[in-house]
Amino acid sequence: MNRNIRNIAIIAHVDHGKTTLVDQMLRQSGTFRENQQIAERIMDSGDLEKEKGITISSKNTAVHWKDTKINIVDTPGHADFGGEVERILKMVNGVILLVDAAEGPLPQTKFVLRKSLALGYRPIVLINKIDRKDARPDDVLNMVFDLFVSLDANDEQLDFPVLYSIGIAGIAKENLEDDDVDLSPLFDKIIDHIPIPEQIPDAPFKMLVSNVDWNDYVGRIAIGRVEQGTIKTNQEILLLDRNAKLKEKAKATKLFTFNGLVREPVEAAYAGDIFALAGYSDVEIGDTLTHVSDPVPIEYYDIDQPTMAMYFRVNNSPFAGKEGDFVTSNMIKDRLLKEIRTNVSIQVEQTENPDIFRVAGRGELQLAILTETMRREGYEFAVSRPEVIFREIDGELYEPFEEVIVDVSSDYSNRVIDNLQKRKGIMTSMVQEGENNRIEFIVPSRGLIGFRGEMLTETRGTGIMHQQFSEYAPFAGDIPGRTRGALISLEQGDVTSYALEGLQDRGQFIVEPGNPVYMGQVVGINNRSDDLVVNVVNKKNLTNHRATQSADAVKISQAKKMSLEQCIEFIDRDELLEVTPVSLRIRKLYLDHNDRKRAEKKKELV
Repeated sequence: MNRNIRNIAIIAHVDHGKTTLVDQMLRQSGTFRENQQIAERIMDSGDLEKEKGITISSKNTAVHWKDTKINIVDTPGHADFGGEVERILKMVNGVILLVDAAEGPLPQTKFVLRKSLALGYRPIVLINKIDRKDARPDDVLNMVFDLFVSLDANDEQLDFPVLYSIGIAGIAKENLEDDDVDLSPLFDKIIDHIPIPEQIPDAPFKMLVSNVDWNDYVGRIAIGRVEQGTIKTNQEILLLDRNAKLKEKAKATKLFTFNGLVREPVEAAYAGDIFALAGYSDVEIGDTLTHVSDPVPIEYYDIDQPTMAMYFRVNNSPFAGKEGDFVTSNMIKDRLLKEIRTNVSIQVEQTENPDIFRVAGRGELQLAILTETMRREGYEFAVSRPEVIFREIDGELYEPFEEVIVDVSSDYSNRVIDNLQKRKGIMTSMVQEGENNRIEFIVPSRGLIGFRGEMLTETRGTGIMHQQFSEYAPFAGDIPGRTRGALISLEQGDVTSYALEGLQDRGQFIVEPGNPVYMGQVVGINNRSDDLVVNVVNKKNLTNHRATQSADAVKISQAKKMSLEQCIEFIDRDELLEVTPVSLRIRKLYLDHNDRKRAEKKKELV
């Protein structure tokens, strides 16, 4: 049994360089052949992860340095995927806290560090990207220390080791003036500072399931750290849920250890190491695998609860079923239930309507990622506007608030401040950093729905926003909704250039000539605050008179292209987003104009 093991997680705010650093650790540890062609950010294996440049789900890997095996978990950095970080931390014995040398600690840095300190870990602080022109490593180190103090770190935790790095170049150093040319200082620091996992080989086998994967050949695969004992292939093991209820008694058909980017089959797994095993069809995150002689589950670390929800429903538009492979309520339900087996921060509830499901998550991005993933898998459905999840505490209504940091040019600071204050935000600090201001706010989560798009418009694309759940606090009052209404199609047909030309002064269109539309579909953004029904399929009447060439030339403005996230931010309470593998269409909940009027009157009466 190999006792030389270290289990670490790399934690940081989004885009501070975790995945790039892991790439270099894999390369320099000899995991790859010298001439092997490896893609950048290889740990971000999903298509959406590669496109968006963020880690969505945690990944396991392992490297060997000298005579020590180092199990590494690359964790997500975006706040919406904090559920991934929380459960993964229970699987390791220490963390590397990665901080950008220019940006310093941001909301997710605070979140993951708080969780790590609460578990008693003594982080290694790695100040990354010291080659940036705007790098300020000394200032950032002071900010990190202040963050540790604000999170009530004990004396041992405050005495954290510090390294400086250029992750993309694979360089780490003890001091800024050192001439190190590789990651040796980092590997050595991991071995010296991160404790060896507790290993009790003689006790009955026990393992907490921290992650679940799927393989077409062996089915569901449970991943976690062996807390105690030893397990061998084909050994009979109990599967317990977190309440000690027996779910399954079966044999571990396959055991795997991590080595580089592959899972290698082995005959036995030992205490302290991170392993994967197959043979349990009902295994879920939070379950315990244990020896038959010790049917007691390991205490599961409950993650923070969802703060935002959307309704997923069967698509019932006139174009329903034309572009998707999976369109029925049962198909959508099965896919959502499959999601919650591996995504612990998502919750799914069946509503009174069998065609509508309430899906709750950590934030807009997480729900948008689920929507986009299902879309790419061939599902067709509709989703509602995100809504926050309220709580009643001591008879008073509470709602979730977010900690928001906006980095913006001083020229646009006032616009951002005014906008957030209208959304019931309270400014907590503003610091000038060169030509930019860093503004910190506490804002109701409701107030941030649709804010990112408005902020990018107001700052001409230069503003950068970071957000993180802060707390539940008393209801902040009414918040103004969308400031511009919708242009709604009067009838079904194909959009014509002639119709758009005559309507250009009404607003900005999100459809182009030739696009098929239906009655009740949103085809543009009105210049005014109210909705307007327009005919975008109107054709020019043909006459016997020959028109001049100039009269036939139609000039129309370019249509606004909206991503899925932008569509979700834009839709109002009486609208849905129709999602298919081919198209994204915004539509009114009631397609018929008269039905909308009647619904509006009923709402006024209520």
